[in-house]
Amino acid sequence: MFERNKVDNAPETSAVPVEISLVDGTIVKGKLLVPVVKTVAETLNGSAVFIEVEPYGGDRSFLAKAQLAAVKPVGVPKAPALSARLRDNDEFDPFAVLKIARGAARDEIREAYVALAKAYHPDRYANVELPREVSDYLAAMARRVNAAHAALEVPEKRRALQQEPIFTSPGR
Repeated sequence: MFERNKVDNAPETSAVPVEISLVDGTIVKGKLLVPVVKTVAETLNGSAVFIEVEPYGGDRSFLAKAQLAAVKPVGVPKAPALSARLRDNDEFDPFAVLKIARGAARDEIREAYVALAKAYHPDRYANVELPREVSDYLAAMARRVNAAHAALEVPEKRRALQQEPIFTSPGR
């Protein structure tokens, strides 16, 4: 059976590093806990009266929105940094993209491809509102992972075609 008091379908949260200034002048540095399906702005502007915060070195607590003076995200990468990361690798190395060693077995290549394809697949982020730069980055990485797998799969297919057939039918 199931327990009625246990919450199995509670929404997952992501922790956003923030610096919160309160009305009384106190500054709280920590993580704002935001449901995965919402943005920080939606959480702060929503109908809830409290927000969940985990101060650095402290326990999770709830702050009343009425006591907030300002909320400043910290440590968020700028948009150019994401696109620059894609341009850093002028040379396309499929082994580096799939994060495997050169000469890896076909099974290792397949496992690495499946893991990265799941991580960057567009359907994984379909219900999450992301900044345009982040969604562009994820789409570009998905294309790179697919291209890397295709580049490593072609030589394998050639080797399979060059092998002699195991069975041949007699001529008629």
